[in-house]
Amino acid sequence: MLMEKERQELVDYGNRMFADGLVTLTSGNISVYDPETGYMAITPSGIPYAETRPEDIVIMTLDGKIIDGARKPSSENQLHAAVYRVRGDARAVVHTHSTYATVLGIAGQNVEAVHFLLPNVMGRADVPLLPYVTYGTKELADEVREAMKETPAVLLQNHGMVAAGSSLADAYTRASAIETTAELQWRAECIGKPRLLTEEEAEETYRSYSTMYGQKDRKK
Repeated sequence: MLMEKERQELVDYGNRMFADGLVTLTSGNISVYDPETGYMAITPSGIPYAETRPEDIVIMTLDGKIIDGARKPSSENQLHAAVYRVRGDARAVVHTHSTYATVLGIAGQNVEAVHFLLPNVMGRADVPLLPYVTYGTKELADEVREAMKETPAVLLQNHGMVAAGSSLADAYTRASAIETTAELQWRAECIGKPRLLTEEEAEETYRSYSTMYGQKDRKK
């Protein structure tokens, strides 16, 4: 079975995404990309995450040719392919319908740097919002492709959120952090006007996170 490890990873993260409340029912989709073969593994259309098995994952090229798998791929396969085409560093894409990010998108707002968590995972001070385009269309894929030349994640108005990463763990962490920040922003807006990190503060926290946080500088 082609991309067996990646198929299992998609099944595992799909269940995690559902359990974490980043999607409901059969909404959302995730994929991983192998630049050596040019193959993308993506979740199937309309199958509940708890019922998805590794053999249900679809292997396809970025131009839409199915290489392996009997299932119909996610309706957003063009969107995922568009991200891989425009972001040479992307190896995974997570598309969620998470509540607070979606609420802000419906309200016409970006997710902003109300907390240093956002610039840490974004490398910038916001998650930009794209105007509404019908899901599953080439038009939506084109809009996402253009926007993600400049950002690793975007909000989709009246729809959800898309995040790319260097691995599935990286993309998932970004999507989760964006949802957490969106909730903080929404809650802060309920009681007043949130203070946003300045561009300088956002850049400083990103530099700190990139160079000092975690075990990066541990000496052997």
